[in-house]
This record gives sequence, C-alpha cells and structure tokens, in this order.
Amino acid sequence: MADRSQLFSDIDSMEPERFTAHLADDVTMYFGNADPIHGRAAVHDAWAGFCEGIDGLSHEPLRQWESGEGTVAEANVTYTRKDGGEVTVPVVTIYREGDGGIADYRIFIDLAPLFA
Repeated sequence: MADRSQLFSDIDSMEPERFTAHLADDVTMYFGNADPIHGRAAVHDAWAGFCEGIDGLSHEPLRQWESGEGTVAEANVTYTRKDGGEVTVPVVTIYREGDGGIADYRIFIDLAPLFA
C-alpha cells in the first residue's frame, strides 16, 4: 500500500494540487451526500471551490484501519469559517488504492454545523 501519511496534512494545506497528487487520474470521490465527483481534475476543481468558502481546516486523526488495498480513517476535523468561528465535526474517510493513486475516496461527514 502506498504511503499516505501526509494525506491529511496535504488536505489541510488547502492547496488542491497537494491533495490531488494522492489521487488516480480516474478517481471517484464521494463527499457527504453530494453527487460523486469523477476524475482528478474535477476533484481538484471541487476542492478548490470548497476551500474558497472557508479560512482553514485541520484534521486530528484518531484511528486508522488498513485491509488489503483499502483504508478507513477516523478523525475530527476543525473548520475555520470566514467569520473566524471554528466548528469541529467527526469524519470517517474510506479510500481504496488503484493504479496511480487513490481510485475510490469516500468522506462520511455532516457539514450542517459548518454552515449553520
């Protein structure tokens, strides 16, 4: 399995290129209850757009399980809103390796508190 020890810090950088460097060209990403996003370029653009709406984020990894080509990671993620307020919510991420990087990336999170 590829070394993904920098995955969350690359996400927290809010630099889409750092996050999408972990992804396969044909990745499919599921973010909460939104429609799936297909392809590294589309994920890049979606992540860049999401980052424009916040001032920061920080993952606190809690636990991680690996099995074959798949990983499940549990964390708390703290978002900094544009008004300076912070919201921390739990998240579980499941990802599966494929040719050239992560091919299936699923984020299970409730972002309602962020936008309340």
